Amino acid sequence: MEDLIAQFSFLSNHALQDKSFDPSTIEDLMKLFEIEAYKSWAAVELEQQQEVEEAEASLQEAEDYMDSVMESAMDEFRRFEEEMERMSKYEHDSLVKTADTARKMGKVMENAATLASKKYIEAALNSATASMKSAWKGISTKKVHPS
Repeated sequence: MEDLIAQFSFLSNHALQDKSFDPSTIEDLMKLFEIEAYKSWAAVELEQQQEVEEAEASLQEAEDYMDSVMESAMDEFRRFEEEMERMSKYEHDSLVKTADTARKMGKVMENAATLASKKYIEAALNSATASMKSAWKGISTKKVHPS
């Protein structure tokens, strides 16, 4: 482009000094300017297109990376969720087992307490019966206790 400008300056000076200067020479130079402008424009467009493609490739790479990271995070979350579910089931089952054991022990203790109270009542009745029999014997034999 600088060469064309230098050529244009030379031809302009030549046209001012030479009265027989052919204007078609400048027209040819103007066509070269136009061609050079189109080449520059095409080069800028090509460079811009390459930058757009690079940006799209970078964007796609970033999206792929984000998808990979999100998938990895979701896998980790699923594993965590499964582990939490497994732990809560184990704890639930353990609590149910402990509750069943406590209920059974409660029933055994209830049965033992019922049996002990029945034995106590039976022993108390036997003792009272024996005391009554002894008292009746004493009354019927008319013996008085020495105390």
